[in-house]
Amino acid sequence: MDLRDESGQRDAIVAVLRRGDRVLVTERGPRARRSGYWAPLSGKVEPGESQAEAVVREVREEVGLEVTPLAKVWESETDDGQFRLHWWTADVGEAEGEVVMQPGEVSDARWVTVEEFLALEPTFAEDREFFERVLPGIPPPGSAQRHLRRPR
Repeated sequence: MDLRDESGQRDAIVAVLRRGDRVLVTERGPRARRSGYWAPLSGKVEPGESQAEAVVREVREEVGLEVTPLAKVWESETDDGQFRLHWWTADVGEAEGEVVMQPGEVSDARWVTVEEFLALEPTFAEDREFFERVLPGIPPPGSAQRHLRRPR
């Protein structure tokens, strides 16, 4: 089943995982699309899967961390127009959790500040735009505007 929308694009997610003022980014491995690029975790939304479910699955598959999706914070498209990217913040939780990189998909992983990310090469233009323009407006983890849970 092909999940392209009316524009011919496939849906994909970008997982924005934060610890304080740092965001987890990876260097794409030799089996990944656009190998060698530095970027936040991302991946296709599979058939029957919600965007939030894709965030959980992709993070677990690529770096072995368990996360809770919080909110969709931005939307963009890839530079080749093939994918509509849905940017989600996700909570890594209190446990530090060790990053376990998926061989072939991830070559390196780092928790970086905005300035450190902007110094990495190569990166995608839409990722640079997110780090420069969107990320500074998102409340940090643990702030009062954090994801609200409904009482039971």
